[in-house]
Amino acid sequence: MKKHRSKREIREQLDQEVQDFLDHGGSVRQVDRGETGLVDGRYNDRSLGFEKPREARTPLSDVMKTLDQRKEERRQNNRRPAAPTRAKKPRKKIIYDDFGEPLRVIWEDD
Repeated sequence: MKKHRSKREIREQLDQEVQDFLDHGGSVRQVDRGETGLVDGRYNDRSLGFEKPREARTPLSDVMKTLDQRKEERRQNNRRPAAPTRAKKPRKKIIYDDFGEPLRVIWEDD
């Protein structure tokens, strides 16, 4: 069974990898806060969901009503006819005495 690494071990490994990167000539450049959220020098409009005024929505209740009607029509057309009911057969019932011994057998019509 594999031993799971602890968070401390994972942190130590990441710190070691970063240190190896820096020791072999790698560099980390500092960026201003929020700069990575810019697209072509300005903020991405799609990520700012609450800054724009609310847009008017197209009412779809009539469209949904027609779709529901079509669905119901398909359901009505695809329904199977009810299975014919079979005539109930008499059932065999065993009558027991107080000690659990069978006394007689009777046939019941339910």
